[in-house]
Amino acid sequence: MSSREIAELVEARHNDVVATIERLFEKGLLRSSRKTRREDTGGRPIEVYDLIERDTHLVVSGYSDEHRARVIDRWQELEAQQAPSLPKTMAQALRLAADQAEQIEQQAEQLALAAPKVEYVDRYVAANGAKGFRQVAKLLNANEHEFRAWLQDEKIMYRLGGEWAAYQNHIDAGRFVVKAGVASQNDHAFNATRFTPKGVNWVAGEWGKYQAAKAQASGVQS
Repeated sequence: MSSREIAELVEARHNDVVATIERLFEKGLLRSSRKTRREDTGGRPIEVYDLIERDTHLVVSGYSDEHRARVIDRWQELEAQQAPSLPKTMAQALRLAADQAEQIEQQAEQLALAAPKVEYVDRYVAANGAKGFRQVAKLLNANEHEFRAWLQDEKIMYRLGGEWAAYQNHIDAGRFVVKAGVASQNDHAFNATRFTPKGVNWVAGEWGKYQAAKAQASGVQS
């Protein structure tokens, strides 16, 4: 459900709903993607969040019973719309079974491919300290440009004054460490954000899920 629809259901300003969402993200309480999308309002486009059902209930927990009831009713409508239709013929049933079996095989293949990489990462982070972006990208055999864009889209890292920094909730979770230093060439002070062993292990799992989803989407499209 979009933040815009939530605002309409609880009769609140969209900016107020977004403020609540961002506060909950900062506390690490939401499980939805923090990525926003632009939505046309007939005037000035706005940035909109899309939330899973659990997170929607968290966002509206402070509103009245009537408003929360509207959100629950709307979720039931959405679930009813997305409920899969049952096959009406034997041919449709066989096709559905074949599609499901193919999807399971693709997921199993992706997990089998990812298993050796995950095992290697586990051994690596157990014996090594904090690592920089390029070291982690090389460890994951990831394209640096794609990996960096993914980190930005997932609100894990961002550019700050020419340097790459991690969002505070990930630092608080122990996934990054910030080391201050001074460049010997020009005495320029800098902060270096590096992945901790815990952070490498975590980002390897998230990156693996992203790659598996991308491969699955590519297989469906083909």
